[in-house]
Amino acid sequence: MNIEKILQEELNLKSSQVINTIKMIDDGNTIPFIARYRKEMTGNLSDVVLREFYDRLNYLRNLKNRKEDVIRIIQEGGNLTDKIKSDVEKAKTLQEVEDIYLPFKPKKRTRATIAKEKGLEKLALSIMNYDINDINSEAKKYIDEEKDVKTEEDAIKGALDIIAEMISEDASLRKIIRRIALNDGVISCKGSTEEKSVYDMYYSYSEKVKTMAPHRILAINRGEKEKFLKVKLELNEDLIIDKIKNINIKNKSNQLSSYIEQAINDSYKRLIFPSIEREIRNHLTEKAQERAIKVFGENIKKLLLQPPVKGNVVMGFDPAYRTGCKIAVVDENSKLLDTTTIYPTKPQNDEEGSKKVLIELINKYNVNIIAIGNGTASRESEMFVANLIKEIDKDVKYIIVSEAGASIYSASSLATEEHPDINVSIRGAISIARRLQDPLAELVKIEPQHIGVGQYQHDINQKRLGSVLEGVVEDSVNAVGVDLNSASYSLLQRVSGISKSVAKNIVLYRDEVGEFKSRKELKKVKRLGPSAFVQCAGFLRIDHSENMLDNTGVHPESYDACKKLIKRLGYTLDDIKNKNIEDIDDKIKNLGIENLSLELNIGVLTLQDIINEIKKPGRDPRDESIKPVFRSDVLKIEDIKEGMILKGTVRNVVDFGAFVDIGIKNDGLVHKSQMSDRFVKDPMQIVSIGDIVDVKVIQIDLQKHKVSLSMKGI
Repeated sequence: MNIEKILQEELNLKSSQVINTIKMIDDGNTIPFIARYRKEMTGNLSDVVLREFYDRLNYLRNLKNRKEDVIRIIQEGGNLTDKIKSDVEKAKTLQEVEDIYLPFKPKKRTRATIAKEKGLEKLALSIMNYDINDINSEAKKYIDEEKDVKTEEDAIKGALDIIAEMISEDASLRKIIRRIALNDGVISCKGSTEEKSVYDMYYSYSEKVKTMAPHRILAINRGEKEKFLKVKLELNEDLIIDKIKNINIKNKSNQLSSYIEQAINDSYKRLIFPSIEREIRNHLTEKAQERAIKVFGENIKKLLLQPPVKGNVVMGFDPAYRTGCKIAVVDENSKLLDTTTIYPTKPQNDEEGSKKVLIELINKYNVNIIAIGNGTASRESEMFVANLIKEIDKDVKYIIVSEAGASIYSASSLATEEHPDINVSIRGAISIARRLQDPLAELVKIEPQHIGVGQYQHDINQKRLGSVLEGVVEDSVNAVGVDLNSASYSLLQRVSGISKSVAKNIVLYRDEVGEFKSRKELKKVKRLGPSAFVQCAGFLRIDHSENMLDNTGVHPESYDACKKLIKRLGYTLDDIKNKNIEDIDDKIKNLGIENLSLELNIGVLTLQDIINEIKKPGRDPRDESIKPVFRSDVLKIEDIKEGMILKGTVRNVVDFGAFVDIGIKNDGLVHKSQMSDRFVKDPMQIVSIGDIVDVKVIQIDLQKHKVSLSMKGI
C-alpha cells in the first residue's frame, strides 16, 4: 500500500509536496508552522489543505496497520489464501477490510455456530456444492440425539443456518448490496400525525439515500432519538434476492436449489438487510456529522477572526429577569473597572433606578459602547438600553453580542484564576465586554463546541468535533499572531508549539522578570526548548521590542535575509517602523522578485511573505474585516413590514441558509433559495458570520415570532 501515491492522487499534489509534508508532520512540526513558514517545502499548501492531508494520512496509516493485522490473524488461524491476501491488500477502505475479515472474526454464538457445534458444517457445504443426490438420506446420517439433532429436518435446518451465515459474510456480495443501497435505497420516516412537533415535515417523508442533505439526516436522527419518528431503509428486496440467487444457485432444476433459496431468503431478511441498514444509517450519519463539523469549523473561524473593537471603554451587559442584569465595565485594555447588578426587567421592572446606576457608570468611566448578551431577556434589555441612550447627552452606542459559552467560562477554573474575587454571575458580563474588544482573545477561553454557531452540534461525535475545532482555533490564533506581553495563558497555549504548561511558564516569567524585550528572550522560559522556539517564535509579537521585526510575522530564522532585503531596497529598520516606504512596490518590481530571491538565497514564497510583513509591521489581519454595526435604537417585530429593506449582521450560517440579526428579538432567516438569483448549494459561498448584509423582509409570522428575509434583487 503506497500511502504517498494515494495522497498524491487524491489531493492532486506533487510527489515532493507529499514526501516533504509527511516528513515535517512526523518530525513534530505543527500545521500552522508548516503552512506559514515552510511554503517552499509544501508548495504553498494552506492550513485547510494541510488539515485534510493530516486526517487522510492518519486514516491511511490506520488502514495499512489494520490490513497487516487482519492478514496476520487469518494466517494464524490457518485460513489465509493468496486470494484473501490479495483482496485485503487491494481494499481501499476499512469497511472493505472488515467485510473480508468477517467470516474469520470470533463470534458470539449464533444459529450457524450452534449448528457447526452439532457437526452440520459438512452437510451445509455438500448442499452448497450440489454434492448430494438425496438430501433426506444424507441428512439422516447427521442425526445425533446427544447433539440435539433428532430428525432429518433438524439437520437440514441447521445446515441452512450455516449456509445463510456464509452468504451473509460474502464480502463481494455485501459490496454489491451496499452499492445498491447507496444508489437506490430510500430512507422512509413515519410519525404520529396526532402529535405536533418540530418534526412535522418528516411525519410522512421519504428520500433517496444519495440525495439526502446533511441537515435533514441529523434532524431525522434527532426525531428518531426523541421517539417522534420511526425511520427505516427501503430497498428493492426482490432485486437483491435475485442477485444473491444468481450468485449462489448454480442449477435451478436441482432439488437442492429450493433449500439454498430458503437459506438465501433467511440470510437476506435476518442477517444481511439489518446489517446493511445499520451500515447505511451510520454512513449517512458520519457524512452528515462531517459536514456539520465543517460548517461549525468555518463559522467558528469567522467568529474568532471578527475585527476587534479597539480603543473603547465597554460596558458588558448580561441580561436576566429575576436575578437581575449583571454589569461590568472594562477599559481600553480589557482591564476590569467596575461591576454592579441592576433590575430593569420583570419582575422588579426598576427602570428608573437602573438608568441612574448606568448613567453614573457611563459618565464616571467615559463608556463608549454597551455590549448586550443575546440570551434570556436580551431584547427587553436592548429596549431599556436604547431608551437610556436617548436620555443622555453622550455619544454611546450598543451592540448585541453572542454570549454563547459565557456561563461555562464564568464557572471555569480559568475564570476563577482570572477573577478570584468576582462573583461567578458577574464574570459573564466581563466576558461579554471583552469578546467585543477582542473576540479571539476571549473566545479561546471557551471550548469551541460550546460556542453555538453551527447546526445540531450536540448530535455530533463530540471527540471528533472537539479535535477539528481545536485545529480551527489553533489556525485562527496563529493566523492573527499573539501579543507576547499581554496574552493570557489560555491564548498562548493555542500558539504553535506551546503547551499549557509552557504557556503558564511564559506568564510566570512575565510576572517575575517583566515584559519581554525580544523574541530571543523566550529561550529563557522554563521548558521552552529550541524546537518549541522554532515553532512558536514567528507567531508571537512584541510591540516595543529592541528589534522591530519582533512585531511582525517574519520568523527569526529569516531576520538576516530580511535585513539584507531592507538594505538592498535602500531602507533602514527605522524606515520600516515609521512606514517611510511608499515606493517599495516600484523598487521590488525594478529589481525583480525572482532575482531578489536568488540574491538573498531565500524562496520566492517566503520572500513575498517577508515583503508583506515589512510593508505593514504590527498588522492585525482582522482590521481589514468588516466592522460590526452599532445601534442606538431598537426595532420590534411589529415595527417591520413586508418589503422593508434592512441592514443586518449574519449571526450563523447553516446548510439551509443564514440567520441574520436585523435588530428584533429573533434573528431572521435567509433561506439559501433567497440568497441569489442563481442556485446556491452552499450558503457559505455567499455569506459568512459577521458579514453586514442588506435584506428584504418577505414574510412575517407574528405568532411564531419568525421573519423570512431575502437578499435577492437588493
